[in-house]
Amino acid sequence: MAIQPLLKSLQRRSLHHSLGERSPLPNSSHSEEVLPNCSHQMKERRDRFAWDNILNLVEGAFLFGTNMVNAGNMNGSGNLMDFLDEPFPDVGTYEDFHTIDWLREKSRDTDRHRKITNKSKESIWEFIKSLLDAWSGWVVMLLIGLLAGTLAGVIDLAVDWMTDLKEGVCLSAFWYSHEQCCWTSNEATFEDRDKCPQWQKWSELLVNKSEGASAYILNYFLYILWALLFAFLAVSLVRVFAPYACGSGIPEIKTILSGFIIRGYLGKWTLLIKTVTLVLVVSSGLSLGKEGPLVHVACCCGNFFSSLFSKYSKNEGKRREVLSAAAAAGVSVAFGAPIGGVLFSLEEVSYYFPLKTLWRSFFAALVAAFTLRSINPFGNSRLVLFYVEYHTPWYMAELFPFILLGVFGGLWGTLFIRCNIAWCRRRKTTRLGKYPVLEVIAVTAITAIIAYPNPYTRRSTSELISELFNDCGALESSQLCDYINDPNMTRPVDDIPDRPAGIGVYMAMWQLALALVFKIIITIFTFGMKIPSGLFIPSMAVGAIAGRIVGIGVEQLAYHHHDWIIFRNWCRPGADCVTPGLYAMVGAAACLGGVTRMTVSLVVIMFELTGGLEYIVPLMAAAVTSKWVADAFGKEGIYEAHIHLNGYPFLDVKDEFTHRTLATDVMRPRRGEAPLSVLTQDSMTVEDVETLIKETDYNGFPVVVSKDSERLIGFAQRRELILAIKNARQRQDGVVSNSVIYFTEEPPEVPANSPHPLKLRRILNLSPFTVTDHTPMETVVDIFRKLGLRQCLVTRSGRLLGIITKKDVLRHMAQMANQDPESIMFN
Repeated sequence: MAIQPLLKSLQRRSLHHSLGERSPLPNSSHSEEVLPNCSHQMKERRDRFAWDNILNLVEGAFLFGTNMVNAGNMNGSGNLMDFLDEPFPDVGTYEDFHTIDWLREKSRDTDRHRKITNKSKESIWEFIKSLLDAWSGWVVMLLIGLLAGTLAGVIDLAVDWMTDLKEGVCLSAFWYSHEQCCWTSNEATFEDRDKCPQWQKWSELLVNKSEGASAYILNYFLYILWALLFAFLAVSLVRVFAPYACGSGIPEIKTILSGFIIRGYLGKWTLLIKTVTLVLVVSSGLSLGKEGPLVHVACCCGNFFSSLFSKYSKNEGKRREVLSAAAAAGVSVAFGAPIGGVLFSLEEVSYYFPLKTLWRSFFAALVAAFTLRSINPFGNSRLVLFYVEYHTPWYMAELFPFILLGVFGGLWGTLFIRCNIAWCRRRKTTRLGKYPVLEVIAVTAITAIIAYPNPYTRRSTSELISELFNDCGALESSQLCDYINDPNMTRPVDDIPDRPAGIGVYMAMWQLALALVFKIIITIFTFGMKIPSGLFIPSMAVGAIAGRIVGIGVEQLAYHHHDWIIFRNWCRPGADCVTPGLYAMVGAAACLGGVTRMTVSLVVIMFELTGGLEYIVPLMAAAVTSKWVADAFGKEGIYEAHIHLNGYPFLDVKDEFTHRTLATDVMRPRRGEAPLSVLTQDSMTVEDVETLIKETDYNGFPVVVSKDSERLIGFAQRRELILAIKNARQRQDGVVSNSVIYFTEEPPEVPANSPHPLKLRRILNLSPFTVTDHTPMETVVDIFRKLGLRQCLVTRSGRLLGIITKKDVLRHMAQMANQDPESIMFN
């Protein structure tokens, strides 16, 4: 009989749709899949409705899991069909700029895992498939670590070469940086290791002059020209090919990990363009870093590899577990700090971080760090450029200047956040935002013109920080180490005593003071432009400059006044008492903590970054102090401030809500507003529902028994209603505008000549989250935060009163904090 092949075909098609790849969104560039008409199948099913019910039970259990088992036997009679017997494209997906339903994603993953576990007992092949599914997470982590580490190494090498290209070129091999070029030279000496005949400045190459005013002006001009060229290429590529490649990326990553959908933000084009433009903007000399954008790059890698496995591509909740681990890998390669990367992901960016994600984050960070170490981009057999070795312990009396540096970091963080947010808001609300290319060119020109005369701002920020962190040894040639030596000194090289500062040190301190003012001002205007821009390195540079100045001051104070009571016990004449590089390291941690409000992960990153395990206590003291001082002026870090500036629906787990308001004060509709738009369980037609969808922009509709009783039945998502009606018109005969839509198990009684009713019970959420109208908002906020809800319904004795969405919660919190509630633009 014809029905047997048909049933097998239906089962195969059901399995194909439930396990296959999700179709593209209707508004994407791909054409939507149109399913063939199934009218002949419906006629055969009417003749064999007993077989039809059995098939519905099997398919219902397989496709929709335990939450939908009760919907498996839905066909009330043989002449009616629930067209959702076969899944249709895009069911269970989300629209752009909307929040995912964490509870539904968790339930779907539980159902998927239960089905795989049950099927693994059927055969050896199914058991092998279950093992492959279990190991797919580790495979994704391995791939993320390998690609993120490789990209970070390539970026580091390219930045090193292109930064030096602004000043000169290597004649023996143009792709060598200045340092690499002189490494290969036999004429270079240790004292003048940065000078070799193979490396020539542009003035030497073009006019055969290395000294004099004309050579200086030519090098100055070409430095500015190269910087403008790099910046123009970067902003043009971002503007034309990948607008989402601009900025740091961490505010958006935090928002995406909290459940928000921003399609294309982690796409392949964004990955490619951000990698290329990151090299260009860092090489241009702008006051920005590559560390924050590397987190975005790593998350793009995570999104790409998760799309290759249906376990992650079909479940937005599981995808975010991968992205959390990818963020850890990004910090791991940015700073060479795998443990700090895991803690950064946990403390700063992740919203949902189960123990399993912790292990996988650690593995991804390990693989990424190992890959970067294999590439060895810095040529020092270490993961980082800032590795230091101090030979002097710190003393208790030094905690006072360390805490002062923490206060400075907190004040700098507050100043930067307020000024940068004010400037970014002005950019968004004035004509300035219409000319992003001109803004980038102008800031680059100003930066290059002011930076070149000062040797501490001319070099790359990473090299500046490295020099500020370094201790002055006997072989150092830096101006910062121009001390007056005692000719009778016979101490070992690693134990040089404190010495009086020479003219070079005082000159360096003036140049550093000017560099500090310049970095503070220019970073405010640079962060937030339409180019990739990280904030970690500029913040650390500000703190390192301030710390080095303070360190030299304390060192000279201890040398000249060693008989003071604070120095008497630990700083004897001829002793190595104070390490200025340590103050630079502490200042860098303080300023970075003041801007980002990081604490634990910051300290771990800093000691992994520098190898200064012995100096954890000074780092902790500075980090905690900077956070306390900055929190006294405002609780938001720079990333949270940019999230609120962009209006993203981010419900921070660190926010506290202490106001005594109730759910009835926040729910919609309020007094004087139109009644809540609802669906009835069995009395609305297809035309009524389509009209309601066209006239409103709500994400979903409560389903009630009737508009008179308003007894709650469930909740139907807007997107799934649209898809269900659209597919029903294509696949089911007799569905017209006058067809009654019903959400009950049994069909309603309709006149004999009426069109067939349409059954949509399977898209109905029969257990929506509800609260009573007298539930405290403190509890409601906690529920939204911990369960990741999109909305909850407000009832009284089972009767629907209203609805509270995530946007309503955020706007209420903003209103209670005396902020503009209309700044929350998305749900």
